[in-house]
Amino acid sequence: MGLFSFTQSADQKRAEEVRTGAVAPSRSERAKCWESRDKYFACLDRANIIDALKDDKEAARACKAETADFERDCATQWYRVANHQKEQRLKQLQAEGARAMSIETGPQK
Repeated sequence: MGLFSFTQSADQKRAEEVRTGAVAPSRSERAKCWESRDKYFACLDRANIIDALKDDKEAARACKAETADFERDCATQWYRVANHQKEQRLKQLQAEGARAMSIETGPQK
């Protein structure tokens, strides 16, 4: 909680609890986060920034508004590097000849 949490509204308190991981986000809070995250990642892509943690000053300069929205709307555990690593691993697997598979679960027909 923030230093002045006694002056926060219920919505502000809830948002801070989601950001810190104290509570799980609701469906609408996750949707809001994903929207902010997508805008943030798009900005980083336009600025050709792969690792926003390593290039934090450049990311903050290039994507000031998007960074603020992302940090406001999302839990602190979200970060860009994991997403980039996943994308790179998928590209590597495709280059090695891996094929996507459709997996269905449920009772057999």
